[in-house]
Parts: sequence; structure tokens; C-alpha cells
Amino acid sequence: MKVSLNWLRDFLDLDKSTAEIADILTSLGLEVEGWEDVKPSPVDLDKVVTGHVLECERIPETDHLSATKVDVGDGVIRSIVCGAPNVASGQKVFVALPGANVFSKDGQLFAIGERKVKGVPSQGMICAQDELGIGHDHSGIMILPATTALGITAAHYLQMDADTVVEIGLTPNRADATNHQGVARDLAAYLRVHESRDIRIRYPESTEMPTAGQVFEVVVSNEEACPRYTGVVIRGIRVGESPDWIKNRLLAVGQRPINNVVDVTNYVRMELGQPLHAFDLAKIKGGKIQVKTLPAGTAFKSLDETERKLFAEDLMICDGESNPMCIGGVFGGFDSGVTDKTTDIFLESAFFNAGWIRRTMLRHNLRTDSAWSFEKGVDPNGCLIALRRAAQLILQLAGGNIASPVVDMYSKPVMPARIPVEYTRINALIGENLPKEKVKNILAALEIGVENETDSGFSAIVPTNKPDVIREADIVEEVLRVYGLDKVPIPAQIRSSIEIQQRPNPDAMRNLAADFLAASGFNECMGMSLSNSAYYLGPDAPFPLEKEQLVFIHNSANQGLDCLRPSLLFSGLETVQRNQNRQNPDLRLFEFGKSYGRRTADGAQGYPPSEGGRGEESLHNAFIETMRLTVLVTGAHSAESWQPSAKKMADYYTLKPIVQNLLARLGMAGYQESIIQEPPFRYALKYHRGTQELVTFGAVLPALLKKMDIKNPVFFADFHFENVLKALAGNKIQFAELNKYPVVRRDLALLLDKGVAFGEIRQLANKTAKKLLKDVNLFDVFEDEQKLGAGKKSCAVSFTFEDPEKTLQDKEIDHLMQQLQQVFETKLNAIIRKG
Repeated sequence: MKVSLNWLRDFLDLDKSTAEIADILTSLGLEVEGWEDVKPSPVDLDKVVTGHVLECERIPETDHLSATKVDVGDGVIRSIVCGAPNVASGQKVFVALPGANVFSKDGQLFAIGERKVKGVPSQGMICAQDELGIGHDHSGIMILPATTALGITAAHYLQMDADTVVEIGLTPNRADATNHQGVARDLAAYLRVHESRDIRIRYPESTEMPTAGQVFEVVVSNEEACPRYTGVVIRGIRVGESPDWIKNRLLAVGQRPINNVVDVTNYVRMELGQPLHAFDLAKIKGGKIQVKTLPAGTAFKSLDETERKLFAEDLMICDGESNPMCIGGVFGGFDSGVTDKTTDIFLESAFFNAGWIRRTMLRHNLRTDSAWSFEKGVDPNGCLIALRRAAQLILQLAGGNIASPVVDMYSKPVMPARIPVEYTRINALIGENLPKEKVKNILAALEIGVENETDSGFSAIVPTNKPDVIREADIVEEVLRVYGLDKVPIPAQIRSSIEIQQRPNPDAMRNLAADFLAASGFNECMGMSLSNSAYYLGPDAPFPLEKEQLVFIHNSANQGLDCLRPSLLFSGLETVQRNQNRQNPDLRLFEFGKSYGRRTADGAQGYPPSEGGRGEESLHNAFIETMRLTVLVTGAHSAESWQPSAKKMADYYTLKPIVQNLLARLGMAGYQESIIQEPPFRYALKYHRGTQELVTFGAVLPALLKKMDIKNPVFFADFHFENVLKALAGNKIQFAELNKYPVVRRDLALLLDKGVAFGEIRQLANKTAKKLLKDVNLFDVFEDEQKLGAGKKSCAVSFTFEDPEKTLQDKEIDHLMQQLQQVFETKLNAIIRKG
């Protein structure tokens, strides 16, 4: 958020440098990310001052030059040569002092210096309009009113002061600081506490509203979405360009000036934090305003000339005939706004529910300044103050008169929150024992009241402009940020305890896995733990889950991220989508992170299941956190090459050896396999030890990829990293010398049903000849219904035998092969094919 220091100085006297102000704001929790100096004009108006022409005489042998004596109020009488035909003694004028940059006749900047003209010293320049960049007149110098004081800078006189704009990284919990008045209040609190200054906030002027007359009719049908609605009619205005002072203020903080009425609404929003909207009164049909929702699908043409289809939950400001004029608190309508022809307006100042605004904003993808303010939180008791201030400025800039009493629909006033606070709790959270008077002084400086005080505590009365201060801990935070985090002493003594390191070390194993994957061409990605529940809930959800399985959060900054991710899949797919849209479809990615779920009412766990691994559980085992490692492959199997072979795309068998080799690198051996055919996989394989899941990997469902607008197949592996670590805990390091005896290989061609998996062959082989069998490998699969029969396939399998104590004889190998053949024929109904 941009904050103008000149604007802050309207509220309080600040005799601090920009750096000092930045340090104070940062210590108050309003972190200053930087600042820049802003000049409304390239001319050095701060080096141009008002002066008095004491003497004026023509210079001989010239037809237009005059020698003048000028007093600018600093005690020095300056000699200035002036060529303007209208210069005369007794005038009040603008004088550019040496060193000032002004415009020449051809529009180029040049610096004023001291010199002699026709032998007469010239120590400055008396300026015309065009030389100061405030007009185009060069016929003569500017003549100021005779009552003008001396020594006033042109910047101040013309209300074009150079400014410094500070950029604040505003956090979501600082709704009270979304405006200049809120920032000024924080600065005042700091100065009262740390410099014992009796500093007063100068609140903006406002106009009194008439109480007699006909109130403009307003009907609020949805008080949940709009708890307060105020407004007033102003007639006889003249819409036009705003004066420079208000345009410069708006431009300094990044707002584009539009016209004097709209500029006032933006000005008051930046000043007081209350968004406003002005309707052309002539376009409000039926003579009244209705605040309500409209049927889904209703057409609405917004200010950007886009026709939008409304949702049933969108709060609309409608006319008396139920025609939509504005999306309440979010965006104005094309047909009801102020134009150059507008003479009468209805000025609105309302308080809209932050949740309603946020959801509407996200549904229509309209991140407007007004919606941003309401989303953060607006003071419901500030509506009328902002309305009066805006009305006063409109009367000042556009003329007219207030033609109705204020309408104020506020059936359930919001009262200040009352929060019980214990002194011991304040000291415990801060880490220092603050005197009770110090605590009360800080709260008073923050305009937080204290009542029902006892020796142990009190009740804090929190003003309604601080909607995020709702708990005792929030009060402590308010105290601490004014007291100063840097003032909390660092303990002189550090205590530590001996910790027995977990075996295997989780960090070491994680680094080992990351190093292996990085060396295999993978890039590590980091996704947010937050996810969108739309991925999992509703008839069109790409990965349906029960609502009870999700862990929801209250995210005021982004309603689209409203739950903790139950799987790392979608953060990975979002990364794929983002890269694909930027012409980078070939990806190998991995991510370490936690998945989150909760136990349902029947005791079942949310996705992903956590068989054999409880993860971190809290709140009476209601919530489950599980450390995961995910690996993702999509796009090309390998980079483009000059070799003539066709470019191969990554597939299931690209991912499978990565999974197997990673487990081997971690030291994992001996696990079962199970075929999986359930979302989110089209087909997958699960490695597990009994009920303990180790990893599930396979092809992501094409329908899910289509909903994510991902074009290439994606192959995804999900490691239950906590279970992997538990399985590795029992591993023992063993060494064996290299075998000095030769290995023996034999092959079999097995005619099998298509439903028989290679894993079954390997499992039977290992059970039958486990002492001497070292490896089983499938090296060919042949399918042909005409030659083999329907539903059949031929698998060529190699068996490698080894004995560490002697050379194997043919008789031993033949005996083992006969045993294997018998097992395959009996258990798998295999037929041994012989060439």
C-alpha cells in the first residue's frame, strides 16, 4: 500500500525524516518496503518563492529589459534583470532562486544561475506561467495578490508540494491501516508513548447534513450482506476536472484521476478507508434504491463495458425497478455512473459483509480497490463520517447543494468488542514484565479503552475500526508493537537439552532422496499447503472427496484457498499447467510436503490414507498431518537429439525405475506389490509392507487432466515418507565380499493369461529358489490371438542364479528350473513354451 507523507502531515505534525518515519512504521508492524520522492512538476517549485518588487527601472539601450530589486523575505535584497513588459515596482511575484530548474521558452529545463546582463547583476528570475510549468502564458510575469506573504514556496502556494511516497507491505490483519488516517493514528500512538508528546490527530473537515426534507427511499433486503447503508442526494453539481492538488495526491498513491466527483470518492477511500460510490440520480429509475440479490444469470453491464452473468449470491445495488446498477462494494455499472452531463447524484457510503464481497470478487475475478478495502475490513461506524467528508469535498469542487437528509439503514449497530485481559498473560506472551501503567498508556494511545480494572486484569474496549482484534492475544500484540519488539530483552542464559537423534535421521534421508532425484534430472518444486476445496467438493470436482475429510481454514486474503491440501497432487498439477502455458511441457519434478486430513465420524481417515503411519495428530486425533514425497513426470522422455529415432514421450515405465531406484538408494528392500485402479490414478501400483503404504505410483486420470487443461499424460508417485522412515529404522548395515564364482542365467518362455502380472512370477520364483536366485527379469512380452489364443500372452523371463560358496553345476540348475516350471504350471496355469 502506498502512503503519502504529505497526506499524513495533514493529520499530525511530523518533524521526522523519511528514514525515521519508515523505522517507526516498521516497528509498528507496518513494514516499509521502500519509498520514493514524487514531484508534481519537473520544475523545482520548492526553489521558487514569493517575492516583492521594491524597485523597477528600465536598463538604458534596451527595449525590454528592466533592473529590479526584489525582497523574498530572507533579509537579502536581490538584483534581478527581468524582460517581461508588465513588471513594475510594488508587485508580488514568483522568484526562481539560483539553482532552480525552470522551463525556457522552447520548453526545455535549464538551471537558474547568477550572472550579469548589460552589466547589471541578476540573482534569480521573476517567472511567468509557462516557465513554472503551470500554464502556457508567456506574455508576462505572474502577478500575485498584494496580500501574499513573502518567502512562500511556489509548491506550497500552488498546493503542488513535492511528496515522499512510502510503500507498506500491509498484512491481512491490519484493516485499521488501509488508509492514511489509520496510519496517522499508529504514528501518533508511537509518538505519545515513546516521546511523551501530547499529539493530536487533525481529523478532516466535513459538512453538516440537513435533517429536514424528503429522505431518498432505500430498501435493504439482505442485512447480512449489507449491515449498514447510508446515502444522500446532492443536486446542481458541475462534473469536470479536479484541481491539481487532489489529482497530485491521487497520482502519488497510484490512483488515476477521472473527474471531480469520482476523484472525491477515491480520495476519501484513501484518506479514511471507506469506499463510496456516486450514482447519477437521473438514472435511478423508480425513485428509490434496493439492496438485494437477483436471480442467477441476470445480465449486468459493468463499468468496463463487459456484460456479466450474475450469481444468485451477488449483492446488487438496484433501482426501483430492480435493474442492477452496481455490484455492491465491488464494481459499478456502465449505465448508472457519473458522466460529464450529470447534475444530480446519490452518494452512497455503505458497510458490506467482507465474506460476501470476497466471494463475489473471486467469482467475477474483479479485484477492485473498493473490494480490497471491504475484504480487509471497514469500520461500520465510519460510514457516516466518510459520507459527510465526501459531501463537503464535492460541494467544494463541484458546487451544488445537499438536497435531502441522510438515509441511514443500520438496524443492528456494531458495538466495540470487549475482551478480558490478564496482566500475567500480557507479560507471559511478551517475555517482559511491563508496568500496569505502561500497558494502560499504550492502550490509551491506541484509542483502546479500559474498564472493569482489577489488580489482575481488565476488559479492553476495542474500537470498531480494528475488526481483527478479537482475542486476548490480539490485545497483547497491539501492546507489543507499540512498546517495541526490539525492546524485549534477549535472555542472558540459553538452556538446551540433550536430544536423541531419530534413526534414520529424517533430514539426512530427505537430503539423500533429494540429491538422488536432482542427479536424475528432477527439479524440486514447492507448493502451498493451501488448496481450493473446489478440487474435491461438488458434482464437477476433478477429485471428489467427502467434505468431512477436508481441513478448512478461514483465509481472508484469498477465498479460493480455503482448505489445507489433502494431497500434493494438485499443487503439482498446477505447476505442470503453469509451465505448460509458458511453453515448457517437459517436466520432471519432486516435492516434499505435508498432506492434511481429518478423521470422519465413522473413524475413517481422510485422503490420503495413512495406513500404518499416524503422522502428527492433534485435537483428540481429529486431524492428520503426513509427510509426503511426490515425484511427477510428464512430456518428453528425453531431450531432443540428432539421433533419428522418434522422440519418445514419458510413460509409466519412465517413472517406475525412478521409484524403485529411489527406494533402493534409501536402503529399502523387501516389499509387496498391489495393483491399484482408483482415483486419482487411471492405473497404478502400490508398494507396501503389510498395511504400511510405502509408495503409490501410476498414470493420473485423463479426465482429471482435462479439467486442469493439461494436454500431456502425467505420471505421479506419492511416497508416504513417514512410513518409509519407519521401515528403514530396522535396517542393519551388512557387508558381503564380492562373489568369486560365476553366475548362471536361464530363460523361460511362459504362456499365461493376460491378467497374470509379472510381480506374481517374481514372487513365486523368489519363494521357490530364494537361496540361489539373485534376479528375475522380464525381457519380452508377445501377444497374438491367432498364434497364442484369446486372452493369452507370452512372457520371456530370465533367472539369474548364484552361489557364494561354489560353482553351480548344471544338475543343480536344472533341478531348480524344473521346480520353477512346476510352480508356474500349478499356480499360474502357465504353459512352458519350447523352441
